[in-house]
Amino acid sequence: MKRRKFSREFKIEAVELVRERGVSVAQAGRDLDVHENVLRKWVKEFGSDPVQAFPGHGQMKPEQQEIERLRREVARLKAERDILKKAAAFAKELT
Repeated sequence: MKRRKFSREFKIEAVELVRERGVSVAQAGRDLDVHENVLRKWVKEFGSDPVQAFPGHGQMKPEQQEIERLRREVARLKAERDILKKAAAFAKELT
């Protein structure tokens, strides 16, 4: 079974159906053919940060971008540390 993808606009409309029009999550889920747990997740995500909610495929929230940048930096620093350890061990062997 292939995973379905929903546009940001569809998700926002689904959330508005629940939050602004007063339709229950269960009923909205049945009407839209979306599992109610998925719809609840969308409502929660939209409620926490409406502007950054549902960034889309390949787009990350600013905090996710910062985490990814820091992970890359940590990996680079670990590689540099390992190189320096090997160089120090090699220099010690020569003396």
